[in-house]
Amino acid sequence: MTLLNILTYPNPFLRLPTNPVTDIDDEIREIIADMAETMYDAPGVGLAAIQAGIDKSIIVYDPEADDQKRDFQVLINPEIIAAEGSMTSENEGCLSVPDFRADVTRAQRVTVQGLDIDGNPVRIDAEGLLSVIFQHEIDHLKGVLFIDHISALKRNMYKKKRIKALKSEQTV
Repeated sequence: MTLLNILTYPNPFLRLPTNPVTDIDDEIREIIADMAETMYDAPGVGLAAIQAGIDKSIIVYDPEADDQKRDFQVLINPEIIAAEGSMTSENEGCLSVPDFRADVTRAQRVTVQGLDIDGNPVRIDAEGLLSVIFQHEIDHLKGVLFIDHISALKRNMYKKKRIKALKSEQTV
């Protein structure tokens, strides 16, 4: 397995919608394994393929991720088909939005459908953390970042801070 490079804001590739997977072959399975390894290494609880520079509609996730127990799941071509309720995802973060966390309003419950690694249809009813993970990662597949769900003021403050940090990294 290979650790993938996680793209970070403001990389414009993160704003692109992904293309659906049409054939689940060995290449796709290898991408999925690499994504899972990268997610655990980061560490995170979810990763969308676009975050690793891969233009495919794939997410991997593990809400209970830790070093001892690794039991990731995958959804290919996932979509939210129902959402209800409202909750605040407190202190939400993102591997592609470094050094920033915020409270984000999300649906309390979602129903997601997609395909598993063998191409079988999957339908999942999720609430709480799993609901947040699905909404966050599926947003990535549409070119949406979690900071798009916060106030323009907070988003602009982060953008300025991030650009300044990137400029200082380049001068080192």
